[in-house]
Amino acid sequence: MSLIENSCLEPESKTATLICGHFFVRYGICCNCRSTVDRDYGRAFDYLVHGLQLSHKAVAVTKSLTTQLACLNERKLHLVLDLDHTLLHSIMISRLSEGEKYLLGESDFREDLWTLDREMLIKLRPFVHEFLKEANEIFSMYVYTMGNRDYAQAVLKWIDPKKVYFGDRVITRDESGFSKTLDLVLADECGVVIVDDTRHVWPDHERNLLQITKYSYFRDYSHDKESKSYAEEKRDESRNQGSLANVLKVLKDVHQEFFRGGIEELDSKDVRLLLQEQHIAVSIKICSQNLSHQKQMSPFISGSNKHENVKFYKSQSMELDTITGTGSRVYSSSEEHCLVCT
Repeated sequence: MSLIENSCLEPESKTATLICGHFFVRYGICCNCRSTVDRDYGRAFDYLVHGLQLSHKAVAVTKSLTTQLACLNERKLHLVLDLDHTLLHSIMISRLSEGEKYLLGESDFREDLWTLDREMLIKLRPFVHEFLKEANEIFSMYVYTMGNRDYAQAVLKWIDPKKVYFGDRVITRDESGFSKTLDLVLADECGVVIVDDTRHVWPDHERNLLQITKYSYFRDYSHDKESKSYAEEKRDESRNQGSLANVLKVLKDVHQEFFRGGIEELDSKDVRLLLQEQHIAVSIKICSQNLSHQKQMSPFISGSNKHENVKFYKSQSMELDTITGTGSRVYSSSEEHCLVCT
């Protein structure tokens, strides 16, 4: 039973009516003093317990306690995962190209492909099951999608039917609208990593974001009408060297660094700083490889002046490609990038 459910089921205190902060409210009734509370009080957490509202103080305390317990008892951080274009790609069946319609005959026997309500075709990203299984060992995971709750639940019946990975930690646009916020995630931001293909939907939490390359299996008419899709070419993103596999490596590195040292050091750890270090490390790797390549290509670049060819600059939108595997873009950095002048 979660901290939230415990608090909602506790018996009424004899002194509750004297002073009550209305920390936990359900269906407009305080779980402690049983008085009526305004619907606009605090923040709604219907996705966890229907009708639940938490005061701002209750949110702060719950976030802190949840993170402490996860770190101390399970050595886990928290991971927030997007669905569409991150873990899967979905398309309305009516929008399939002629070269993609063969998939309708394969959806009944493929584990990575299925239809939803005979209107939509959904394709899982390669390495999804391995990713979730391994990430679950070191993270407590949330789903956070711009889709509605019915859509999210239908998808999760396929990727997490027994609620092993996400439980009821599923946030949708029904709760969040058209932007995303860690205010709805009951864990301290210092211990939360986000994996999403879209940066702008996280206006207040970009430092927590590990941006993954957008997964597009079906034809994308809004961008490139000429290029064939993975589906049309009957191929797919690499399973073991693709974006999800690369992201998992970064997540494992962040987790390892966070828990490096003793318990007494945990209070000073912050995944946002560790993600920044990962960005810089990859930048330096790219810079070193580019410099090496440039030196091989041009006899005019010598060891004495090669550092003059390197510039650091600030960028809010620069996208960074990983060198490992297929070179899929794993994340974007809003910190300093190391580039080679051409």
